[in-house]
Amino acid sequence: MSETTSETTITKRQRSYTLFLLVVVFTSSHVDRQIVAILQEPIKEAFQISDTQLGLLTGVMFALFYATLGMPMAMWADRRNRRNLITFSISLWSAMTALCGAALQFWQLLIARIGVGVGEAGSNPPSHSIISDLYPPAERATAMAIFGLGVNFGIMLGYLIGGWVNEWVGWRWAFVIAGVPGLLIAVVVRFTMTEPPRGYSDGITEKPPAPPFWSVARAMWQSSTIRHLVIANSLISFAGYAGVAWAPVYFQRVHGLSTGESGTLLALAIGIGGGLGTFFAGVIADKVSKISEGARAWVVVGATAIYLPMGYFAFISEDVTAALMWFIGPAALGGAYIGVNFAILQSQAPLEMRSVAAAINLFILNIIGLGLGPLTVGAISDYMEPSTGIDSIRYGLMATLLFMVWGAAHQYRVGQLLNKTNNNGV
Repeated sequence: MSETTSETTITKRQRSYTLFLLVVVFTSSHVDRQIVAILQEPIKEAFQISDTQLGLLTGVMFALFYATLGMPMAMWADRRNRRNLITFSISLWSAMTALCGAALQFWQLLIARIGVGVGEAGSNPPSHSIISDLYPPAERATAMAIFGLGVNFGIMLGYLIGGWVNEWVGWRWAFVIAGVPGLLIAVVVRFTMTEPPRGYSDGITEKPPAPPFWSVARAMWQSSTIRHLVIANSLISFAGYAGVAWAPVYFQRVHGLSTGESGTLLALAIGIGGGLGTFFAGVIADKVSKISEGARAWVVVGATAIYLPMGYFAFISEDVTAALMWFIGPAALGGAYIGVNFAILQSQAPLEMRSVAAAINLFILNIIGLGLGPLTVGAISDYMEPSTGIDSIRYGLMATLLFMVWGAAHQYRVGQLLNKTNNNGV
């Protein structure tokens, strides 16, 4: 189907189907992104590498290419067909995931993972833009939260596939089995998704020309609300991505679970618990926004306040059952910011800047969160391992919780600024 015109009417069924497809795409991206987390121990044994090198594999090298290339791809998305860009992106990251299984040396696996990051760079910004064109501001946080479920579904499937396929036939086949379905999803997206008119949900028929990149960056910096929002996203995700990347290793190394056992238990916690947390955070944010705009942002502050103590007890517990029970909190609440903050950003950014604004936000979020979060845990673990042994991974994970506190302070400020803007009628 070709790109629609401004006169096109999007039915409720089309809108729901498009959102469903974008959730499937987002799920696929997180299967391929996070499957390596459950496979770190067998990969470490196969290539005889350090925790810091594992942090490079799961974090900074992937994030550097993923985040950097997201910006030019977002600029393309603000000017060209977004559906076609998503189709290309999922095809690339799926093929590169399958190729990870053929790596014979660590550097080959690292290059293949970089390829996954390059592919995933072209998916999120246009997806955010499409959702914003389909759903009006009053429904946007819920729609973004539904989209954000792809994170939880992807981690759940990645942990399950990686954990059990590794035990059955080895970690290499886990990458192949995770990657191939994405090629089929790409075909479905290309031939069944209808691209909505830009500005459709806002009632805008005349789309302003897309501005240069630096104009978008300057506008975002000049907005105190967006500036604090981006900082909050980055710091909260620092702890979140670190936990997702290293929790499987923590339960395998410290508590003696197998890849299949840890994959299943964490898949249930993050997939089901995290999915419910992400969804209901968006729904609650839309509900409380009727009280005040700032209350929407403070939903994330409340989630963080619950996350912190439960995360601490999860990583300090000596008993595996207690550790798993406490981990339900971080698993359920780690993605609470996703739908809420992505919706706030899309509502604050002008129509012609939405894809690039999303890409800049994701660039900073992923460099700091996805890139440095896992790397920091690995570096701390390697540094403390001579004196603390296998418990070094505990201290690396607990150190990241401090970034949650910092991020919550900026998130609270976002709420204050939203209330001020709304009260002033600006």
